[in-house]
Order: sequence, then C-alpha cells, then structure tokens
Amino acid sequence: MSRSESSAIWARELGDLLRSRRERLQPADVGLPAGTRRRTRGLRREEVAQLAAISSTYYAYLEQGREVRPSRQVLDALAAALRLDPAERGHVHELIHGAPPAETPAVAESLSPVVVSLVERLDPCPTYVTGRCFDVLAANRAARALWTDWPARPPEARNMLWWMFTDPGARQVMVDWPGEASALLGRFRTAAARHPGDPAFGALLDRLRAASPEVREWWPQHKVVPLASGTKRLRHPVLGELELHHVVLQLADEPEHKLVTFTPTDRDQARISELLQ
Repeated sequence: MSRSESSAIWARELGDLLRSRRERLQPADVGLPAGTRRRTRGLRREEVAQLAAISSTYYAYLEQGREVRPSRQVLDALAAALRLDPAERGHVHELIHGAPPAETPAVAESLSPVVVSLVERLDPCPTYVTGRCFDVLAANRAARALWTDWPARPPEARNMLWWMFTDPGARQVMVDWPGEASALLGRFRTAAARHPGDPAFGALLDRLRAASPEVREWWPQHKVVPLASGTKRLRHPVLGELELHHVVLQLADEPEHKLVTFTPTDRDQARISELLQ
C-alpha cells in the first residue's frame, strides 16, 4: 500500500471517529443551549467547529475524510470539544501524525506569597484557592474552621473533590450535599475537558471512582457545570446553619487557580470572628 493510500485510509478513519463522537454528544454536555427544531443527532458540525475554534468548512472536510492533515493543536482542540478520553485523543494523533502527543510533565502548583497573604487577610470571610484539579492550595482560618483543616490532611487528600466524596464530614458540613457534590463533579468535568490527556485528571478520577459510588453513578451522566458565583448553606457544630454568598475569581497570572471568597451576614461574620478567637 502506498503512502498516499494509507493517508487516505487514516483520513477516512478520523472522519468516522469525529462524526461518531459528535453524534453521541448533546448540547447540554458541552454547555450549549438545545435550541429548537434540532434535526441533527447529537451536536451540529458548526457547533463542534465553534468549540474547537476552527472554521465550519475545515471541520466538514475532516469529517468527510479529506486529506487535510490537521496540526496537533487542532487535534487537541477537537479532542477537548468532543470530550475525547485520553486513549481516544492519543488515537487521533497516531492516525494523523503516526505517534501520540508528547505529554507535558506535571508541574507542582504553588501560589505566590502575595496571594496567600491576601487569603489570610480576608478572615473572617471564609476564603480558599483551588488549583486546576481542585487541590486546595490555600485556605484562611475561617475556611478551615467551616470546611476542614486542609493543612492537617495528607497531601493527597487536600482536594475539594476528594473531601466532598470520601470524607463523611463533608456530608455534615454541606446542608445540600447531593446538590453540591453533583455540581462540583460537573465543574471538574468542565475543567478536565480543557486538559485532554492530562494524567492528573485521569488519576484523580480513577481514585474517585474507586472510592465513591456517587461518582461511579454520576460521571456517566456527563453533567457539565461552569464556574459561577452563588450561595452555599453550611452546617457547623457550634454556629449551626450558615448561608454564605460567594464569588469565584480566576487569578490573572494563572487562570486555572480559582479564589473563592464567601460573604456572611453581619451577624454570622461576628459569630465567625468569635469562633476564631
């Protein structure tokens, strides 16, 4: 078989794979409105193109099996748009470029002292910072008092998802545990889609699946939840139930780091201050 014949076969196989993965997704899976009069099964071609930041015509060529040989960057964008798992992402790279993509070594996340100082100064308003996989990178005294003492936990357990799904204390702290846990898992899926092939996401998901029946049940539902401000209801053994409004801020120097700060009522803020003293 000639090289051109092989390329044509690989291009057709890529087109078949893209089409099958597009058809299995629903608009809600990728944060798009369902709209009306939807005749196409799954996503439309132009929706995938929009998510991958490529032209609709170019994407159509790929599904048609034309030999256009997309770059690795385009393949990664398509893998994220179509929610391909790490094995599928590696496969599309091998089809077109003959080898899987080189993985970027994981780098330990850290915060600048300025950010850590800011978090501490926001006491008694509970505040914490999470990383790309929702590891808790910093938390002030109020957050540690109302959620859990993050620095006292083993390093592998300083993660918001791990705490939520495996620590019995989380079900006591979160008044609406099912709703909060499901939404957190949806936010994790949204974050994971931005990092196809990142082994840290896969490793954490494997641990969560092994430890939590809820994760095993909910993950196949493909719930996607964006970052957003809102309200949380917490339960404390001394303070009782608290309703806290929160905002989520992404750090300009590292957008995957999220600073979450909560605003209690004046009465609850005074009570939290007394607790910390």
